[in-house]
Amino acid sequence: MSHFLQVSTATETREQAVRLAESVVRGRLAAGAQIVGPVTSVFWHLGRFGTGEEWQLLLKTTAERYPALEAHLLKHHPWDKPEVAAVPIMAGSEAYLRWVELSTESPKPA
Repeated sequence: MSHFLQVSTATETREQAVRLAESVVRGRLAAGAQIVGPVTSVFWHLGRFGTGEEWQLLLKTTAERYPALEAHLLKHHPWDKPEVAAVPIMAGSEAYLRWVELSTESPKPA
């Protein structure tokens, strides 16, 4: 598994996306978040075909922080079974990846 991951999820409103993004970045579970939207989604849900608008969150983190990030998203997401998917970042500039690493370090006790 790659040391660096991009994690995606989506929400129904921009405000929900901003709240989730702020909470994971403030908690150092992700180095940064991008909110894209609205995007059109086409899906199956509860056995029914549907379409709708969503706001996509793209979160940058490390493999070590992923379990805590996933747990946070599942706990604080407004949907019962939200998408939480991670893909490896196979390459990136050294400075950027170092920033992701430093930004997701657990805070040191005072």
